[in-house]
Amino acid sequence: VQLQASGGGLVQPGGSLRLSCVASGKDFSIAFMGWYRQAPGKQRELVARITGTGNAYYPDFVKGRFTISRDNTKSTVYLDLSSLKPEDTAVYYCNMNVYATNYWGKGTLVTVSS
Repeated sequence: VQLQASGGGLVQPGGSLRLSCVASGKDFSIAFMGWYRQAPGKQRELVARITGTGNAYYPDFVKGRFTISRDNTKSTVYLDLSSLKPEDTAVYYCNMNVYATNYWGKGTLVTVSS
């Protein structure tokens, strides 16, 4: 399994971005897909997770601002970021969990700054 994340960049506070992650290999449709982030000097944290059937979970600090979705026909998971804050600056990683095994992509950098 390989995961390729894209869509990061520089955005002003209050702005929006869409991250994408394409997965290779089979079993995407039954996998739990997640987005995590890691800011400099901090631990990696979960920002959104979605089941194969589309049930999503968000931690409280992103509720209402981030939306995770997936297209099983394209083996792709998306993360729509809105109302971005400087503290959202981090490398965002795509995660795939299938058959109790975790796979990680290389990450895409999101920088929120004026």
